[in-house]
Amino acid sequence: MSGRLKAVCLLSGGLDSATCLACARRDGYECYALSFDYGQRHRVELEAAARVAAALGAAGHQVIRLDPGVFRGSALTGGAEVPKGRSPERMGEGIPGTYVPARNTIFLSFALAWAEALGARDIFIGVNAVDYSGYPDCRPQYIEAFERMANLATRAAVEEGARLSLHAPLMRLSKAEIVCLAASLGVDFSLTHSCYDPAPDGRPCGECDSCVLRRKGFEEAGIEDR
Repeated sequence: MSGRLKAVCLLSGGLDSATCLACARRDGYECYALSFDYGQRHRVELEAAARVAAALGAAGHQVIRLDPGVFRGSALTGGAEVPKGRSPERMGEGIPGTYVPARNTIFLSFALAWAEALGARDIFIGVNAVDYSGYPDCRPQYIEAFERMANLATRAAVEEGARLSLHAPLMRLSKAEIVCLAASLGVDFSLTHSCYDPAPDGRPCGECDSCVLRRKGFEEAGIEDR
C-alpha cells in the first residue's frame, strides 16, 4: 500500500486541468482524478480526461453523471449559441453565456466527499483568473471561501483536526505560462481537449472563447499545439 499523500484532482480533459493534475503528481501526491458528465455539448472532453488520467498515472479516475436539467441556462448545456469570435479583452466583460450555474461548487463538493472517503487532505482544481476572469467561481476569493467551508463541514476536520487544502496552482498564471508549465511537466497536449463547441467528430471549432485563449497561449509561449 502506498505511503504517499493522496489528492483528488478535478479533471475535465482540458489543458488547464491536465496541467493541474501534472502539478499534483510533481508535488508527490497519489492522484485520484474526478470528471463529470453533466450533459455538456463538449462531452468529447470526457474521452480526453480518460486519456490524460491514464497518461499521467492517476491512481483512480471516476466519472460522475449528473442530471443535465440542473444546469439549464448555460450555452454549454442548452440550445443557446456558444459565443465565438470574441477578443480576449471582450471575454473579461461580465459573466459569459458559457457559465454553468454553480458548477465548480457542485464539482468541489463531490471532490470533498471523495477526498474524505479516501483519507485525502488535498484537492486540486485548475481554475485561472488571469487570462479569463469572467467566471465567478474561478476567483481567488471563491477558492479561499470553499476551503474555509470544507474545514467546517467534514468529520475529518471537526473531530480529527485534519485540515483540508484546496490547491489552485494555475490561478495567477497567464495561458502562455500554463502552456510552458505543462510542457515542462511532460503533458502531452495532443491528449487534451479545450473546445466548447466541437464538431461531431471532435474537431475544435477554433472560434469559441476556449479555442481562442488556447491558441493565444501557445502562440505567446512559442510552442506548437499538437
